[in-house]
Order: sequence, then C-alpha cells, then structure tokens
Amino acid sequence: MRNPLSDKVLDIKPSGIRKFFDIVSEMKDAISLGVGEPDFDTPWHIREEGIYSLEKGRTFYTSNAGLKELKVEIARYLKRRCNLDYDYNHEIMVTVGGSEAIDLALWAMLNPGEEVLIPQPSYVSYLPCTQLADGVPVIINLKEENQFRLTKQEFLDHITDKTKVLILPFPNNPTGAVMTRADLEEIAQVIIEKDIFVISDEIYSELTYTGEDHVSIASLPGMFERTVLINGFSKAYAMTGWRLGYACAPRLLLDQMLKIHQFAIMCAPTTSQYAAVEALREGDEDVKQMRESYNQRRRYVVKRLRDMGLECFEPYGAFYVFPSIKGLGMSSEEFANQLLQEEKVAVVPGTAFGDCGEGFLRISYAYSLNELKLALDRIEAFVKRHMPEEKGE
Repeated sequence: MRNPLSDKVLDIKPSGIRKFFDIVSEMKDAISLGVGEPDFDTPWHIREEGIYSLEKGRTFYTSNAGLKELKVEIARYLKRRCNLDYDYNHEIMVTVGGSEAIDLALWAMLNPGEEVLIPQPSYVSYLPCTQLADGVPVIINLKEENQFRLTKQEFLDHITDKTKVLILPFPNNPTGAVMTRADLEEIAQVIIEKDIFVISDEIYSELTYTGEDHVSIASLPGMFERTVLINGFSKAYAMTGWRLGYACAPRLLLDQMLKIHQFAIMCAPTTSQYAAVEALREGDEDVKQMRESYNQRRRYVVKRLRDMGLECFEPYGAFYVFPSIKGLGMSSEEFANQLLQEEKVAVVPGTAFGDCGEGFLRISYAYSLNELKLALDRIEAFVKRHMPEEKGE
C-alpha cells in the first residue's frame, strides 16, 4: 500500500509540553506546574451569557468573520487599551483560539521558501506552523543577559533577502519576558527599513506586571499596515476551553486569512462568541483581580526559586518563570524527568521551546498558592539532593 502520510508532517515533532502533561495525568498524587492554563473558573457573568445564548437558541453559524457585536467590542477594546483603530467590518476576524489566527496569518502571507524569523524560547506552534505553510523558520536565540528580549542587533543579524515575516511573541511564553516601547521602536525601525511584516502574538497582553500598560507594535508609526495582531480570551479571561481568539490586520491581509478560515473552519463557536461580548463589556475588573493574584504568585515563586539556589531572572509578563538549572549538571530533559519520578512534580524542559532553552525550565504559576507551596517544597528537596556540594555549601 502507498504511504498515506505526508513527509512534511512526519518531520514535525510532537509538543514537548503535552508529553509531560500526558505522563502526569496518569500519575497518582502528582502536581503539574506544566500547563499554561489559568486555574480560575471563567467569571460567572461570562458563563451566564454563554448559557443564556443557548437558552435563547442562538446555536446557528455566525458570519465567517464572527459576530458583528463581538467585532465591534474587540475594536473598542483595542482602542481603549492600545490606542489602535481597526475597522470592525474589514480588519477584525474571530478565530478558534489565537492558535488558529497564527496559522491563518502564516498561510496567507508565505510563499514557498520565504523565511520567518522566530525568536526562541517561544511558543511551540510557531515553528511547525511555519513549516506547514511551506515557509522556512529562522531561529533567533534570545539570551538571558538581555532578559530574553529581542534586540535590534539580533534581529539585524538574521535578516536575509528571503526574510518576509517576524513573529513577535511578547509578553513571552515561556520566559515571561516583555518588550518596552523603546525596545519595540528599535525593532519597528528595522522592520520598515527592511520591508518586513510582523505577526505580533499578544495573547498575554493583559498579564504584565511592570506597572506600565502593554504596548502593541501595531500602534507605532508605520507599523499598522505591516502587523497582524493576534489576541484572544483564553489567558486574560480564563476561557481556554471556549476556544476563541481573534486577528486584526489591514484588509489586504485579512481578506485572504478569512478565505482560508471559510474553507477550513467556517466560523468560531457561536456560544463562545456571545460569552466573549460580555467579557469585553464587563470583564475589566475580573482581569484586574486575576492579574493581581498572578503577580502575588509570581513574586512568591521567584523568591522561592532563588532561595533554593536557582538563578531566575525577573519575569514581568504572562504566568511563567524560567529558572536556570545549569548549576545542577543535568540537562533540562533529565531534570524534568527525574523531578517527575522522584518528587511527582511536572515542569516543562526549556528545550520544548527551542534548543536555546537548554539549561532552563518553564514553571507555570497559574496555580493556587497552596499548590505552588507544596510543589516548590518538593522541588527544593530535589534541588538540595542533586546540587553539587560546592554549590550547596
């Protein structure tokens, strides 16, 4: 029988995050700090709106681009939060999570052989989605000494005549790094000079802890027409299972993304869209309360890790820390596997997010303080047991 499988798909590695998630789900009394999912329930008034939409029989397809009411609220949200002016009718589309939006943007923008610059460590889907769209991923290895931010020089060093797209994944998963306005202005200057486009993944935009508002690169001079802005409801509103995101882009780009969406998906879930309208209209206080709770946990986890002898730079975004375990003399994969077997705590090896993640771990603090304390007590016992003597003294 002829091989039914695509060589391109066979070459793609499975997610390194899900590997540990699957193991821990079968392990009794294990604690997982590995999944990037809020531990909060979706706020009740948002759930109630979803329930109400079902009771009213609103179970039909929406337009391909999404409910008009939702697109209007997305436009209002981006105006008040990022000072961006998007035409709800032609420059905003609703997707099945932010992940679909990333995929659509790459399919719509790339010709075979064109290069996509991907800063790493970063979210696991960027590289395989680029490959599936027949693009060529070019990795930019971010450095801890730069707080895992993308610098202008690193960007310049990787641009070729085939470079078409930069993926800008900030606030960052897995490192928690953020880019300031000054950082983004330097990057934007190069983008315009080199005639490059940007996919700006801003799914964690509401979860920043610097005391300053998130800045979207699309809001900088000359960048609106060069940017596909990706966002969604999973992280800020604790709506992961509702599977709802959105993409904003100039009409030239969005029309082509919508065409792919029409044939592949049809439309995002109707119930989720009605709930999202309520989230944007009345959810600011919910987001604020969750952000304050995450910030408390963030400070606690960073202090505990440093106190047990692990170097950990200060993450100011998302809900992850990215400590270094280089002093223990084992690889990230070895550390994560042994920790799971010896202490029944699951974390994700840094290498799941790119080769430059070697020597680091991703730990999510989207868990209760009680869970975090218990897990960190176990991690501390593990570290003390495996720390070389000269390091442990």
